[in-house]
Amino acid sequence: MRTETHGHEIEVTPALRDYVDSKLERLSRHFERPFDVRIQLGLDKPQHKAEATVTLPGRTLHADASAVDMYAAIDLLADKLDRLLVKHKDRMVDHHRGQNPVRDGSFG
Repeated sequence: MRTETHGHEIEVTPALRDYVDSKLERLSRHFERPFDVRIQLGLDKPQHKAEATVTLPGRTLHADASAVDMYAAIDLLADKLDRLLVKHKDRMVDHHRGQNPVRDGSFG
């Protein structure tokens, strides 16, 4: 997983960048193939806002979160992205792979 962290009218400190990387590293467990995550942190007074765009093969997912401070917004964003990736992975499952008498040879 490759992450890019940008700030919109806010400086992204190394501490914020490390916090984002540590929170989003759990997303890589959903897919074996590498994917890109672009995070934009900003200030939408009085709220702090965190937005992310996940680029998967054949699909782009977007999520955003707002909170009183930036660390809480990043936490909310990580939870939303986790749910989005789980939902996307469930949609990709081939539902025709279940038990079927034709496939296992007992038909006839």
